[in-house]
Amino acid sequence: MGERVVLCRRGDLASGEVRRFDVGDHRVALVRIEEDFYALGDRCSHEDYSLAEGEVWPDERELECPQHGSTFDLTTGEPCSLPATKPVPVYEIDLEGDDVAVVLP
Repeated sequence: MGERVVLCRRGDLASGEVRRFDVGDHRVALVRIEEDFYALGDRCSHEDYSLAEGEVWPDERELECPQHGSTFDLTTGEPCSLPATKPVPVYEIDLEGDDVAVVLP
């Protein structure tokens, strides 16, 4: 198992919101949709833009890069639209009490 790092409390993020967290060498984009949380690598695989500045698509469970419009699947990190063709990392979420933590490799 990797390193567990608490990012925030459940109430810190509204549904449909995304926020960037810098944890060591990792840039993490944390997304909340209803009661579900998702953590992706924050750098778009097409160009080095912050995904946390993009838009959450709740129905599709995707996050859109603000620069060129590629979207990424929140569960797999796979790109769902061009120009991105490579996936971004996906991190395991660990919810304990009110804490939202990510497990880093």
